[in-house]
Amino acid sequence: MERLLSMLGAHNATQKSKEIIQLETRLANITVSEYEDQRKDISTMYNRITLRELQHIAPNLRWKHLLDKIFHDNFSEDEEIVVLATDYIKKVSNIIRTTSKRVLHNYMLWRIVAALSEHLSTAFRSTIHEFSRENDGTEHQLELSRLCLTQTNKHFGMALGALFVQQHFSSQSKAKVQELVDDIKHSLDLRLHELDWMDNATKQAARAKLKHMMVMTGYPDFLVKPELIDQEYGFDVNEKTYFKNILNSIKFNIKLSVKKIHEEVDKTAWLLPPQALNAYYLPNKNQMVFPAGILQPTLYNPEFPQSLNYGGIGAIIGHELTHGYDDWVMQWFMFLGGQYDRHGNLKQWWTEESYRKFQKKAECIIKLYDNFTVYNQKVNGRLTLGENIADMGGLKLAYSAYQKWVREHGPERPLPGLKYTHEQLLFIAFAQNWCMKRRSQSIYLQLLTDKHAPEHYRVIGSVSQFDEFSRVFHCPKGSPMNPASKCSVW
Repeated sequence: MERLLSMLGAHNATQKSKEIIQLETRLANITVSEYEDQRKDISTMYNRITLRELQHIAPNLRWKHLLDKIFHDNFSEDEEIVVLATDYIKKVSNIIRTTSKRVLHNYMLWRIVAALSEHLSTAFRSTIHEFSRENDGTEHQLELSRLCLTQTNKHFGMALGALFVQQHFSSQSKAKVQELVDDIKHSLDLRLHELDWMDNATKQAARAKLKHMMVMTGYPDFLVKPELIDQEYGFDVNEKTYFKNILNSIKFNIKLSVKKIHEEVDKTAWLLPPQALNAYYLPNKNQMVFPAGILQPTLYNPEFPQSLNYGGIGAIIGHELTHGYDDWVMQWFMFLGGQYDRHGNLKQWWTEESYRKFQKKAECIIKLYDNFTVYNQKVNGRLTLGENIADMGGLKLAYSAYQKWVREHGPERPLPGLKYTHEQLLFIAFAQNWCMKRRSQSIYLQLLTDKHAPEHYRVIGSVSQFDEFSRVFHCPKGSPMNPASKCSVW
């Protein structure tokens, strides 16, 4: 940080660095404490207030003036907005009041330069890399060719995605993946029907939510039409002004976001390009998205045995489906007096009795993960609860869906040269989803801030609580991978 400030011409860079770090620390401290408050009472995360009320809550910012400038509008002071964390806003306002304008100016300059320095000269890129190495353990700086590819993907994601889909994802693959998705949705529907802790009223609403869930696979339809792709990029690009191109792209995307104010939500829009190695569930849209990038080996291949496909991408699909009913979504539902229904709108349909029983089962999972340690640091079972529930539920749904596939198509032939059954291969494929090499600094940071447990505990925590795993691998009763008492939600 000190070197970067010096490169910008700052005098007394050492002192300025200390002041910026002190401010960063104050902001970090209120962020952590606010998160803990939200986990206790999720109602603090949804507050409809007017601009006039916001100005009273946090008086050290001129909110109307700021929003008018951002949105190029003239908002009424009675304009309603949603504030996710009023206590946090109050504390930020207080920090602004008690911090000198000089330090605030230096802090904002630092944040801008830190975000954009990778687009500047080699000296700037090397300096910010040293900062990243100290901060999160990043050892190797990206080669220039890889950096260019990364930025092309970031700023022209959909255009690059069209090329990716042409080469790596056929319409036949899309149809086969849809069959797999339908099988897993069917398994979840059966599971919801069979749950002994959920009452009939809640089951009916939960199954309706599943029935109306929008599942999008592969890529958005407009990618097959070049003229529609061009409309995604309404800004100038000049091969001689790289940094200006980056700024033009950022400004254009901000304008696109700003235009959405007061517009109806487009529930078919994709947040990620098709080459993204990710999947996601959006509760406010009741929408599930599986881009073509994640529908690739080793997670999925139409030529793979189905045991590997169901254990690979199938478990991830099940994971995302389960997110529609996890702890985070439920806390929104109960504390707000409503929840996202089958159309993605906030509407109460969970009964208090069902939610109380869910909480009891969730506590078992919290305690299970609280007992896992890495580098003498405990995993935070409460922080990671939603992802752990989704991991465990996703695996069970994938296994159940595979059993359905076998009943309909017949058993798969054993793979030559392997001693494993296809049931065992499903669990092995699930475990391989989370094979990863991580630096100690990265794992330590993950334990503090990430809602995902470390990868090997995502595997151990899921399979050790599943009776079918211990059955197919013959784990002795009472062993670590087959405990006598197990945790289960779905």
